[in-house]
Amino acid sequence: MTIKSGAQMIAEAKTRIREVSVPQVQQLIAGADAPVVLDCREPNETNLGRIPGAVVIPRGTLETKIEAVVPRDRALVIYCAGGNRSALAADTLQQMGYTNVASMAGGWGAWVAAGGAVEG
Repeated sequence: MTIKSGAQMIAEAKTRIREVSVPQVQQLIAGADAPVVLDCREPNETNLGRIPGAVVIPRGTLETKIEAVVPRDRALVIYCAGGNRSALAADTLQQMGYTNVASMAGGWGAWVAAGGAVEG
């Protein structure tokens, strides 16, 4: 077994998933068939604000909680603070059979920098 660094695991995950930009996420959210927006940050991060309407499931509990919240065929956009945890989460969800998953590039930091709406 090859031992990989966290950075290697993230880089590999990003080759297997779809990343979308903040403007793309804003368009998707505004559309008629809006995806579920999933915030996979920790509570101390989400307490500082989140994308309006986002479902919050921390990355550490995602695998055990997601199935009760989001059907496998539902479109999902996942974000974290900077785009790394969400890439790993998207990769994991694809392995779990979720078929329409994307990670928001740049995460919460990119969302706020672009002037995206914030709640909380």
